[in-house]
Formats: sequence, C-alpha cells, structure tokens
Amino acid sequence: MGTAAFIQDEAEFDSLLASESILVVDCTATWCGPCKVIAPLIDQLADEYADLAKVLKLDLDANKPVAKRFGIKSIPAVMFFKDGELVETIVGAKPYDDFQAMLERQL
Repeated sequence: MGTAAFIQDEAEFDSLLASESILVVDCTATWCGPCKVIAPLIDQLADEYADLAKVLKLDLDANKPVAKRFGIKSIPAVMFFKDGELVETIVGAKPYDDFQAMLERQL
C-alpha cells in the first residue's frame, strides 16, 4: 500500500489546484495526535482512488500561508477540491467512510 505524498510548498499546492480536477489535501502536523490517527486512512484513500483523484498531505507548520488562506484553525483538516474550488473540509479524526463518502460525492 502506498502513502500519500507531501506537498512541498504553496507554489506546488497552487500548481496542483490548477491541474487536478479532484484534489484531496490532508492538512497535518508532526506533533498532532489525531493527524497520526487518520494518516493511514488518507494513505488508504490515496491508494484506492489513485486513478480518480490526487490525495496528498500538507504539513501546515511548513505551509502556514496555505492554512491562513483557507482558514484552517484546527487539524487534522481534510480539504476536498473540485476543479480548483474548495467544496468541503472535514475537520477532526473521522472514520474512513466519511472521507471516502466525501470523495465519492466529488467524482
């Protein structure tokens, strides 16, 4: 099973927004306990939907401008984008089915 890659910076994030029709971004941090809980779920989502959507992680400590831009105040926060537009954000540790259902609604 693969793991969701990390977006390196805001420029890469913007490039992905412009080029991917479905983008899922897990806003996380190394010190965040609940983030560690959902990390394997995000990896599973990335694996299962590899052909349909781009599922990535974003370390908010290294990308504070992105957090500010989207009003992320609590993590984990998983943002769902369709055609470059933010359509939904799920905040907190949720079961895999919640993330999967949200992604399915965008497909």
